[in-house]
Amino acid sequence: SAMARHAGPRLPLIVKNLVPTLSSVFDSQRITTTAFFAELLNSNVVNDLILLETIMDNMTGRQKDACMLVRMLALRGLGNIASGSPEKVRKHGAKLLASMVNGMDDKDDPHNLVALEAMSSLSKLLDHVEDRDVQSMLLHIAIRIRPFFDSEQPDLRQSSIVLFGNLTKFSEGSCEVFFEQILNGLVTLLLHLQDPKPEVVKACKFALRMCGPSMGCEGLCDMFLNHLREDRSLHYGEFMNNVCKHLMQSYPEMLNRLILTNLFYFKSNWVDIRAAAPMFIGFLVLHVDEDHCQQVDLD
Repeated sequence: SAMARHAGPRLPLIVKNLVPTLSSVFDSQRITTTAFFAELLNSNVVNDLILLETIMDNMTGRQKDACMLVRMLALRGLGNIASGSPEKVRKHGAKLLASMVNGMDDKDDPHNLVALEAMSSLSKLLDHVEDRDVQSMLLHIAIRIRPFFDSEQPDLRQSSIVLFGNLTKFSEGSCEVFFEQILNGLVTLLLHLQDPKPEVVKACKFALRMCGPSMGCEGLCDMFLNHLREDRSLHYGEFMNNVCKHLMQSYPEMLNRLILTNLFYFKSNWVDIRAAAPMFIGFLVLHVDEDHCQQVDLD
């Protein structure tokens, strides 16, 4: 980053000399070069020196690297274009999004470090890409990140939930399809408002505020906007009572599905979430009309 700030005129030659090391047999050389290029992409200097495309293509080419750290750093570099050259993201949007989706699907990533980098980089890029580029991948991304909501790693929970909130901005054209994804994630997001990690709670508040307008229920949308502000503490029991009232007024046919999802969390590792799930079910049953109780398998 210091060289991006102070060594502009010397960078083209340095980049030219470093490119061959991206094919080095030594992991350490590929890691070092990828890390350096990733940091250069954080600055607009690569655009001024007409280096952006060269470095970007090299980062894209590292996605199949045998070394996990190289793959992770390559995605970080591609995500950094959002801060270094935001005006170029639109032009390369489809290519950048494809790289992030590939990163989330990385099969050789036991600790999900590549997936984490892909999710946080994608959140940065979304403000600058064409809606149509995102919409073609919207469903795949939403389904892919859903399992991370309950990850044991708090940074994976946080990144996936923030990304989900950011994706709702693109749900206009495929509203019904994405609405289904919101319903799939709703119980999880509401329960994780009791997450032991404050950064995950903050992410859930953000995602629920973003989901509100797509839910077709004004009362619920207002509740999310008013009660889930970052600076506001939440009386969870009272909040859930009112949420369940709106849910059962607007979507009574969802009762069985909401209960079954909550049952899964009776075995959660987090005690506050384990406690929240039966309370959630209690409030749902309290506010549903008797006619709709038949859909629940009491056994």
